[in-house]
Amino acid sequence: MERNRLGRSAVEITALSFGASAIGNLFTRVGPGQAAAAVDAAWEEGVRHFDTAPHYGTGLSERRLGEALRARPRDSYTVSTKAGRLLEPLTAAEATASGGLSEGFDVPHTHRRRWDFSGDGIRRSIEESLERLGLDRVDVVYLHDPDDHEEAAFREGYPALEQLRAEGTVGAIGAGMNRTAMLTRFVRDTDVDVVLCAGRFTLLDGSALDTLLPEAAARGRSVVVGGVFNSGLLADPRPGATYDYAAAPAHLIDRALRVRAVTERHGVPLRAAALHFPLRHPSVAGVLVGLRSADEVRDAAALLRRPVPEALWDDLRAEGLLDDRSLPAADGGPGTGA
Repeated sequence: MERNRLGRSAVEITALSFGASAIGNLFTRVGPGQAAAAVDAAWEEGVRHFDTAPHYGTGLSERRLGEALRARPRDSYTVSTKAGRLLEPLTAAEATASGGLSEGFDVPHTHRRRWDFSGDGIRRSIEESLERLGLDRVDVVYLHDPDDHEEAAFREGYPALEQLRAEGTVGAIGAGMNRTAMLTRFVRDTDVDVVLCAGRFTLLDGSALDTLLPEAAARGRSVVVGGVFNSGLLADPRPGATYDYAAAPAHLIDRALRVRAVTERHGVPLRAAALHFPLRHPSVAGVLVGLRSADEVRDAAALLRRPVPEALWDDLRAEGLLDDRSLPAADGGPGTGA
C-alpha cells in the first residue's frame, strides 16, 4: 500500500489508516478476539498506520492496539495517538452512579476524562499512552479536539509537543478536530507536521478547501482526512441515515443519492468514491477509517484498490455535485470545481 511522508518529518503513513476508536467499543462492544482480528486483517492488507487516543474507551483502544501490534517489528509501522484529555479514576460511588455509554463508548465507568492542554498535562498524557500501548515512542501526537480550549492549546499544549518532537519522543506533531478554522491557524501559525481533519473534506462537505488545504499546500504540511463517510450518510444514503452523528437532513440525503447515482453509472460503489476523493488532493497523506472487524478492514482495503475513472469526477462536476477547487485537473491544469 502506498506510503506518504507527513510534512517535513521522517514519519510515513499508509494511504489507508486504521482508526482504532471502534475497537475501543465506540457505541457498541467489540470482543477482544474481534479487535485483534481486525488489526491482523489490516496488517495483511498492507495497512501500516494505526490511530488511537486515550478518549477511545478510556484507554481500551490503546491497550488493545498495543497488544495486537506487540509482536510486529516496531520500525515497520507507525502509530498516532492524541493528547488533551487525561484519564482519572472514579471513586466507587461515582462509578456506581454512572450509567449508559461513557461519552459514546460502551465501557465500564471506571475513569473520567478531564481536559488538560497544559504542558504538564500533555507530557503526562503521552507518558500514560506509552504505558497503555506498551511502546517506547509514538510516531504522531495530535492535540485532540481543542475546540473550546484554543488559547491553552496554542499557548501551552503546542509548545509541549514541539519540545517532545525535538527530544525525539514524538516523530510528528499536529492537531485533530472537525473545525477547519483552528486547524488552519495551526498550519499557518505553528510548525506542525500534520493535521487530522474529520468530516470536512468529503463528497458532501468541501469546506476544508476554503483555507485549510490551500494553506497546507502552500506551507508543505500534510493533512489526514477522517470521517470520509460523514458518519454514515456516504456509506448508505437513505432516510434515517446519520450525518455528523445526527439524523441527516433531507437535502443532504437527496444529494448523497444523486452522487451515488453518478458513481454507480461508472460501476463504482459510492463508498469507494468517498474513500478515493480526499486522496486526490496533493496535501492529503491518507484517509483514516474507523474499523471494528476483519471484514470491515478487507472491505475498506478493496474499495481503496478499486480504480475510479476520471470521467466519474467529470460527471459529478457537470451535475454540480463535486466541490474540488484547488485540485489539479487530469491534464495538470487547475481544477474547475463546482
